[in-house]
Amino acid sequence: MDSLWQLALDSLWPMVSGALTATIPLTLISFALGLALALMVALMRISANKLVSGIARGYISIIRGTPLLVQLFVIFYGLPSLGVTIDPWPSAILAFTLNVGGYAAEIIRAAILSVPGGQWEAGYTIGMSRTRTLYRLILPQATRVAVPPLSNTFISLVKDTSLASMILVTEMFRRAQEIAATTYEFMLLYLEAAAIYWVICLILSAVQDRMESRLEKYVA
Repeated sequence: MDSLWQLALDSLWPMVSGALTATIPLTLISFALGLALALMVALMRISANKLVSGIARGYISIIRGTPLLVQLFVIFYGLPSLGVTIDPWPSAILAFTLNVGGYAAEIIRAAILSVPGGQWEAGYTIGMSRTRTLYRLILPQATRVAVPPLSNTFISLVKDTSLASMILVTEMFRRAQEIAATTYEFMLLYLEAAAIYWVICLILSAVQDRMESRLEKYVA
């Protein structure tokens, strides 16, 4: 039993280090890029142009209709057969960005559509263009609606980064796998990794609750 406790202590920092140097940066970069992509896709989705809207709808359907692990494998293992080879880190970022973009686009679209149509008319009345009305009036109001579901998407992405271990990215779960492979204490190491993910998500959930409370006060 003492040896198990010692192993848990010895493996704690390598896994926390993996979270700090890979899991969290991977999450932040992918989410930021995914949000930018999601906004563009959401605007395409509500476009009056049927071709533009159809392209966005098709992209969202593909992303939401296929597993993230398959998307990772297609990019990292599949593209080399077409002569396109991407390193593990960029492959993971690309896959997570595309995945976030597909899911967050629908959240942003719904948030934009939730803003009363009179807000658009108000912007036009004071001489704003459609683009200026969107960025000055519509998006700030839509943000209040989108924050809770987008926060949930961010928390889910933290956990989804564990899939990056399948394409050789040395993030936190990969560190747990490497240590378990040499010690054969799979249950202990995987439970320890699960506990670290849980703590990270608890912290993020607390931040989410605080953000939602501030937004509710602002709206009130």
